[in-house]
Amino acid sequence: MSKISVFLHPAAAAEKEVVISDRFKDEDGNVVPFKIKAITQEENDLISKKATKSYKENGQRYEYLDSVDYCRRLVVASTVDPDFRDKELCEGYGVLDPLQVPGKMLFSGEYAKLLQEIKALSGFDDLEEEAKN
Repeated sequence: MSKISVFLHPAAAAEKEVVISDRFKDEDGNVVPFKIKAITQEENDLISKKATKSYKENGQRYEYLDSVDYCRRLVVASTVDPDFRDKELCEGYGVLDPLQVPGKMLFSGEYAKLLQEIKALSGFDDLEEEAKN
């Protein structure tokens, strides 16, 4: 196998089950984990683009990344189960926009834990460690 084939055929996308809270239990009382997946840079670019806002000031156009919107989009894109886009789940939380489901479903600490797990799986933790050093 040539060296280039390693880059042409990488391992399958990383997925992981994580316990976000003991509030989510099945009918037998077992804690149900969330299933998350890593995102590619291509997916991250799309999320960033959608979360970029612009405004005009003194005739000049400025853009900025809305970090709250970015995190919401990252959580929805990276969470496999529960699928926040599921119509029944959206209806159950009284929203039409899947981006609102995690905020209604989870406590602040649970949301932060889910986001942290997603970032770690996608390799963002490695970048934060390197920046500290």
